[in-house]
Order: sequence, then structure tokens, then C-alpha cells
Amino acid sequence: QVQLVESGGGLVQPGGSLRLSCAASGIFPITAMGWYHHAPGKERELVARITITGITNYADSVKGRFTISRDSAKKTVYLQMNSLKPEDTAVYYCNVVAFSVADGKGIDYWGKGTLVTVSS
Repeated sequence: QVQLVESGGGLVQPGGSLRLSCAASGIFPITAMGWYHHAPGKERELVARITITGITNYADSVKGRFTISRDSAKKTVYLQMNSLKPEDTAVYYCNVVAFSVADGKGIDYWGKGTLVTVSS
């Protein structure tokens, strides 16, 4: 049974902060966790990613403003979003990658998404 529970989205003013979290259940072995966002009229794109070893990647647009972290014991990934801009407005989706021996590659699991709205 696979479950990804996302939380932390909401309405925030420009310059404000939000912290997203995503807890994974029934998914193993996890190799990476991250966040994508999908804004109206645009394709879903990577925001931040962290591997099980702690290597992080960020979209250029969020570098210096967002920080991704994880709690391996809780199988939870966090995205601390600071200095938010209106262009950050989007639905944010949790992504968890689990290695499949049968497929010989990582398998993606997706949360249902949490809406982040940055507006005055």
C-alpha cells in the first residue's frame, strides 16, 4: 500500500515563507525524494530534489530561496520556501523514487499536489 501525504501549502504574501512536507508510506527502497511544481500554462518541472545520500539539486529559479531536506527515519521530505514570489504560485507535487529490481530503474510515485499561492 503506497501513500504520499503532502501538507503545508496555502496563501502567502510575496516575501513570505512556507514549509511543505511529504510523508511516504509503503514505498521502499527510496532512492530520492523531491518536489515538482506545475503552474498554469506551463509544464511540470523540478523544483528541488534530494537523494538518499543527501545530494541536493535545485531549479535555478529557487536557488538561495528554497531548501530541501529529509528525515530518513520518518520517510519525509521537506521544502522550506523563503522569499516567495508570485511566480512561485503553482501546485507543488511530492515525488518519491524507489528502485525496482524487476525494472532495473527507479520508479516514480506522486502526491496529489498541494497549492501554493503567492499574492498580495
